Amino acid sequence: MAVRKNQASLTATEKRNFVNALLELKKSGRYDGLVRTHNQFIMSDTDNGDRVGHRSPSFLPWHRQFLIQFEKELQTVDASVTLPYWDWTVDRTTTASIWGADFLGGNGRPRDAQVTTGPFAYSGGKWTVTVNVDSRPYLQREMGAGVAQLPTRAEVDSVLAMATYDMAPWNSSSNGFRNHLEGWRGVNLHNRVHVWMGGQMSSGVSPNDPVFWLHHCFIDKLWTEWQRAHPTSTYLPAAGTANVVDLGDTMRPWNNVTPADMLDHTRFYTYDR
Repeated sequence: MAVRKNQASLTATEKRNFVNALLELKKSGRYDGLVRTHNQFIMSDTDNGDRVGHRSPSFLPWHRQFLIQFEKELQTVDASVTLPYWDWTVDRTTTASIWGADFLGGNGRPRDAQVTTGPFAYSGGKWTVTVNVDSRPYLQREMGAGVAQLPTRAEVDSVLAMATYDMAPWNSSSNGFRNHLEGWRGVNLHNRVHVWMGGQMSSGVSPNDPVFWLHHCFIDKLWTEWQRAHPTSTYLPAAGTANVVDLGDTMRPWNNVTPADMLDHTRFYTYDR
């Protein structure tokens, strides 16, 4: 059983293995395929139309399956690798160890937001951005420019206290746990982190930045914490709801996975605490 760890507790070897697996997926072209998938869905998911990966109840199970798919891809390169998570309520500065040259590299430089340190710097020749929203071929970050502060643990706890998973109208205006975690309402958790990072992370091609996976791994972990805190609450809606994925409906692009299949993460992995 894979154990997903806090990135702050990874050994030097675990960091190196994770980075090397990422670089190999990028070299093979498989990584860019995942970027395209995410962009396709974030562009097509709308409040008043069909929505699968975002602005909808299936935001959490969709990304759980997306993370599982990515983790399996990494493990075809190195079977020892599992996805780490970034607890941005603790490691919340631009000088945190996650941004070290031995792991994800640092912030973008002021004049063009280009990341120039670490294994994903354009100058290293191993991380050219090809699925992009502009013509710049390099990874971009502008930490803290779009919003000053990352979410706090108190803000997280206020969302985890919400007892109902989701509710009508099942979109970005819903007043339930899923939408407050996704960040369209309330204290703004998931969305705020994307904006704080800036660069590609603030766009549909956000997986171009490897921190995307660590951020979403933490979002997934928060879902597991909510599930433990509210054992009698479950995924909603159950059935017969227009434009969204009900509990037993299949989710594109896989078409063989339902939200119900994603409720028990321990079938696939556990977290370190």
